[in-house]
Amino acid sequence: MYTLFDTIEKQTENTMPLAERMRPITLKEFLGQSEIASDGSLLKRAIIADKLGSCIFYGPPGTGKTTLAKIIAYQLDTAFYTLSAVSSGVKEVREVIELASKDRLFNKQSPI
Repeated sequence: MYTLFDTIEKQTENTMPLAERMRPITLKEFLGQSEIASDGSLLKRAIIADKLGSCIFYGPPGTGKTTLAKIIAYQLDTAFYTLSAVSSGVKEVREVIELASKDRLFNKQSPI
């Protein structure tokens, strides 16, 4: 049995929140941002060619920024780290940078 304090990595699909289970995992399933995620878009071509550079997704809550980043990480088969500007401090940023640096040393693909 899982407790409130178990990390999401320990949770099985049945214990994850419904919104997380329903999150799209491919660009084809991603709705509402057709100008950046449709066939022939720059983003989709960059993902397919495995030539994606740095990206900044900006917008109000609920517009799909995190979902799009997770889709990209899934499509490129690379590590994905999240930070919240509201709740993360310098300590958390440094920890993620250290993890990402280690990932980059051991994998050909840069983490997101």
